[in-house]
Amino acid sequence: MRILLIEDSPGLGAAIQAQLTQEGHALDWMQTLAHAQASVQSIDYELILLDLMLPDGSGIDLLASLRQRNNATPVIILTAKDQISDRIKGLNAGADDYLVKPFDLSELTARIAAVSRRYAGHAHSSLILGDFEIDTEAHILRKKGLVIKLTAKEWAILEAFIRRPNCLLSKAQLEDCLYAFGAEIESNTIEVYISRLRKKLGRESIETVRGLGYRMLLK
Repeated sequence: MRILLIEDSPGLGAAIQAQLTQEGHALDWMQTLAHAQASVQSIDYELILLDLMLPDGSGIDLLASLRQRNNATPVIILTAKDQISDRIKGLNAGADDYLVKPFDLSELTARIAAVSRRYAGHAHSSLILGDFEIDTEAHILRKKGLVIKLTAKEWAILEAFIRRPNCLLSKAQLEDCLYAFGAEIESNTIEVYISRLRKKLGRESIETVRGLGYRMLLK
């Protein structure tokens, strides 16, 4: 998943970056409102983690601006403001969830998974798609009852397909799931991971549309 983190605390930002990168997400970390605004205008993120108190303004202003432009990207507010009035203000501005600092990183991971499921229209973390049983929160995949082990990057690509079932995803869209801004991308990376997934899931599970991208056939 491509995530934008907007957080000016170096310690907390680094901890979140390490945690989510380890889980296979591509994370762009911005520490000012101006840099965050430039990022959301150029990149389609799948989720935004938003601090409210930034050096050059309020995160609420960015959130309100997104919703006014009909940008429905899920937003989780991360803030030290713990008053009920602050939570109500954030939720009324269009936030999908609200997490008060300090928080445990495992709780953040669970909140991200829950918001992502709601956004994708899945009420639960466990899905049954054809021969596959998929637990997106526990990262457990079974085919006909047998567990299939995937790497973090393989999971990231699989989840991209799950969020857009039977949709064609371009190579660039899949790269966005794997790499943060400025990361060096090898030309054949996506082909390599698609090949690995086909070996584990079955060659018929992912279709290549020459010149356009890939489609996972989920029934």
